[in-house]
Amino acid sequence: MKDLRIDRRSLIAGTALVASGLAARAGAAATHAANGPIAPPTGKIRAAFVLDEGATVIDFAGPWETFQDAVTGDIQHFELFTVASRRTIQTTGNMGPAGMKGLTLTVDHVFPDAPQPSVIVIGAQSGRDNPLKLQWIRSMAAGADVVMSVCTGAFILAATGLLNGLSATTHHDFYDDFEEAFPKVKLIRDRRFVDNGKFISAGGLTSGIDAALHVVGRYFGSAKAQSTATYMEHYSSGWRTGVRG
Repeated sequence: MKDLRIDRRSLIAGTALVASGLAARAGAAATHAANGPIAPPTGKIRAAFVLDEGATVIDFAGPWETFQDAVTGDIQHFELFTVASRRTIQTTGNMGPAGMKGLTLTVDHVFPDAPQPSVIVIGAQSGRDNPLKLQWIRSMAAGADVVMSVCTGAFILAATGLLNGLSATTHHDFYDDFEEAFPKVKLIRDRRFVDNGKFISAGGLTSGIDAALHVVGRYFGSAKAQSTATYMEHYSSGWRTGVRG
């Protein structure tokens, strides 16, 4: 199976080859309409960002910024933290042109000491078969409101078994690999995100922002999601329906 971290040069070259899939998109839109509201807990909503070596920056930074900017007056609704197998990880920038380095990040928690989150975000990264990471996601998913993958983070979420019998999407370069690896998960192509209720998967890169805005809307309503998107200068309508375009 190919490396699940995205090489930016290959991504740019391959984007022009993506098929439109209009009929499939229309059918998916009808099947995967927005799920119902979530009652926010008393106090802040804890959101955990699962990281590993080679994490794609926008996959976690886009949702992080979205939740960070979902405020009411001076009330910050989300409490954000990072969690990984070790305290320091390097992101995927080192896969770009020669001499480019990824960000080096010090995470807030390692898996054994991380608190129970209400939202879990899993972007593209290495370590799909990391048993400690997979077990942490499985155990914390039971008490979470939302478990959200972005891009090939869907491979990690699917590897937990939590998506079996459900629908999901991932980055378009990896559709065939995902279908082959996880036959018990129904792959939905050509989507910004797919919402199964607790489990949400976003197509990749900027679609993580749409999925995060969708989560904000499920907690606080579409007006709050729209005001957050406006503040961020994010004018995609994908967060409302999950449909591209």
